[in-house]
Amino acid sequence: MRAPSIFSLPPASTDEQRLARRHMLARLSLAWLAAMQVMMFAFPGYLREYETNLDNRLMLDQAVFIMNWISFALTMPVMVYCAWPIWGGALRRMLQGGVSMDVPVALGIAAAFLPSAYATMIGYGEVYFESVCMFVAFLLTARYLEYSARVTSGLAGRHPVLAGLRERLSASANKVAFWFVVIQLALAVAVGLAWYVLDPAHALPVTVALFVMSCPCAMSMSVPTALAASDAALLRRESPSDAEVEAVARAGQRVARQNLYGSIAWHLLMTPLAAIGLVQPWLATVSMLVSSLAVAANAWWLYRQLISQDGEGGLQAVAA
Repeated sequence: MRAPSIFSLPPASTDEQRLARRHMLARLSLAWLAAMQVMMFAFPGYLREYETNLDNRLMLDQAVFIMNWISFALTMPVMVYCAWPIWGGALRRMLQGGVSMDVPVALGIAAAFLPSAYATMIGYGEVYFESVCMFVAFLLTARYLEYSARVTSGLAGRHPVLAGLRERLSASANKVAFWFVVIQLALAVAVGLAWYVLDPAHALPVTVALFVMSCPCAMSMSVPTALAASDAALLRRESPSDAEVEAVARAGQRVARQNLYGSIAWHLLMTPLAAIGLVQPWLATVSMLVSSLAVAANAWWLYRQLISQDGEGGLQAVAA
């Protein structure tokens, strides 16, 4: 079984790149705006858990009922417009009989939204609209960073060493991410069923958290961000020698692998905590963003290290 690519190549022309970035920013901005508002409207629900006075509890219940409907209305544009590329990508991949990062993402969003919508309509039960909006906002942020890095790393074609390295590393990352997604999906279903038997109240939040954490966002950024940093460092040198290009390529390869396996280690650390119910869906989305930002920060550190070196010896030291 061949692992399908989880990476989407940037459009070829500058106009298409500009249009794609404009659409991404529009979806990203709306998702963050909705996430902040829904988080604010979810606040009465947090207070209700600690309120013991009956009158205050009834008043909070009324406030929660109203806020849930407002949150439902605010989440709908996020589901329909902001998450549209996710739905389309997941549907195309499933029709092709494959698995990509869009599939677990779509399952996680649906698993959180549908029960929340039902609970809102009947006026009873927990809702996770804030987790849905935060997840989509964090995911779009990670994808925007990945897209920007991929557009930049596309310039590496002027350096054949980096172009060839990108192809090799991307193929390796695709294979790792594919099996990671498959295993995480199976684990989420198995753990969710186990919780449904042991304690049905915990089955949904645990399953949603595991679906969220099965998204390999940081893995998808590991190669393009590192090679974008390498290429940007080379562009600052007027006429880099072959030895300098080779050293920069080795440094990019080292950081790309650090990012890839570091993100896997982070997921492996958080997954058992989510499986036993210690990681709520909103915290799973935060952990996903943290791992993605760590990948971007490591690539930025590589860039700063590379541009701070004047000669070939310094670059060799960074690559070591």
